[in-house]
Amino acid sequence: MASEYDLNVFINCPFDEDYTPLLDAILFAIYACGYRPRCAMEADNAGDIRIEKINRIISQCRFGIHDISRTELDIANGLPRFNMPLELGLFLGAKKFGSQTQRGKIAIIFDTEQYRYQKFISDIAGQDIHAHDNHPGKLIRSIRNALNSASPNGRIPGAAAIIDGYDQYQSKRPELMQQLSLEEGDLTYADKTQLIEQWLQFTA
Repeated sequence: MASEYDLNVFINCPFDEDYTPLLDAILFAIYACGYRPRCAMEADNAGDIRIEKINRIISQCRFGIHDISRTELDIANGLPRFNMPLELGLFLGAKKFGSQTQRGKIAIIFDTEQYRYQKFISDIAGQDIHAHDNHPGKLIRSIRNALNSASPNGRIPGAAAIIDGYDQYQSKRPELMQQLSLEEGDLTYADKTQLIEQWLQFTA
C-alpha cells in the first residue's frame, strides 16, 4: 500500500486570478490520478513562516509540479516574481542532498513553450520540461502521464478520460457551487479542493 509521502504532490505555481484555469486543471488531474495535492495555500496560519511551511510540505511530498512560466514583470514594481524558481530549487535541493527517501523525489516541470526556459533559467537544461501552451488539457495530459509512470497503485485512467471528466466538472461546477453557497470570487484553496473531491466522489 502506498504511503502518504508517495501520494503527496507539491504544487509550485502562480496563485493569481490569471492562472486560475490552469491551477484548477492541476488540482483536478492530481485527484483524478489518485494523488493528493499539497501547497503553501492549504493552511492560513499567520504564525507559520512561509519558507518554513514550504520546506515542510516539500519534505512530505514525493512529487512536485513546478510551473516556471510566469516571467512577466509586475506592473506595480517592474520586477518579475521569483517564488516559483526558488521553490523549484528547494525541491531539487531536497532531492539532491536529502535522505534516501528524499532522493527519490520526482519533479514535473512546466513552461508555456518547450525551450523558452533556456532564456531565463538555463541551469535546469537537461531536465524534461513540459510545454502546456496555457492549455488546461495539455497540462492534464502531461501530469497524468508523469504520475502514471511512477504510480505506486498501478495504472491510472487515461489522459483523454481525465480531460473529459475535467470538462464535465467545469460545466457542472457553477451548479455545485450554488448548492454549497459559494461565490467564484471568494473561493479559497480549500474550497477548490473540496469541490473537486465532492465531484469525483459523486461521479465515482
